[in-house]
Amino acid sequence: MCLMTLPSRRRRRVLLWLVLLLAAWQLAGAGWIHAKAMLAQHLLARAWEDTREDGRPHKPWPWADTWPAARLEAPALGADYHVLAGTTGQALAFGPGLHEVFNGSAGRWTVIAGHRDTHFRFLQALQPGMTLRLEELAGPVRHFRVVSVRVVDSRVETLQPPASGADGLLLVTCYPFDSWQPNGPLRYVVEARLVQ
Repeated sequence: MCLMTLPSRRRRRVLLWLVLLLAAWQLAGAGWIHAKAMLAQHLLARAWEDTREDGRPHKPWPWADTWPAARLEAPALGADYHVLAGTTGQALAFGPGLHEVFNGSAGRWTVIAGHRDTHFRFLQALQPGMTLRLEELAGPVRHFRVVSVRVVDSRVETLQPPASGADGLLLVTCYPFDSWQPNGPLRYVVEARLVQ
């Protein structure tokens, strides 16, 4: 029987049920994404502990193309993330990624990238003077103080560590934070220096 041949009242009831089923399906899909994200954080924390214990990379799940390489915290904002090795799209879906480490005349600079709408959304609340904590596999936990926050155009400027000064940390994400357009040219860059 075709929907159009049903009486008006029954047709509305059928349409209502179809709309309700579609809404339930969409809500279940969104819930599944959040459930996977929570499970991923648990698996990342376990892999980080295993990696710290024996010094070897441990994947959070068997098919992962990355592993926890560090842990980044912004205590004043309650941000605490496992930093993954690499910045592939798949890795960045689960957390910020260790992009690069520069060792040069200016000391050791660590560059970490993340998505502006998920894990690195907290960057917009960071202010100069705030403290960041970075725990890497090798070496002690290091504390950094935010010294600048700026927006750069990636078509014009490349990220390079300063020529002098203490060890540092660069946190990078796309900008603006609420843009619906992905992969724009602007980058939000937080520069922090090692607290001696």
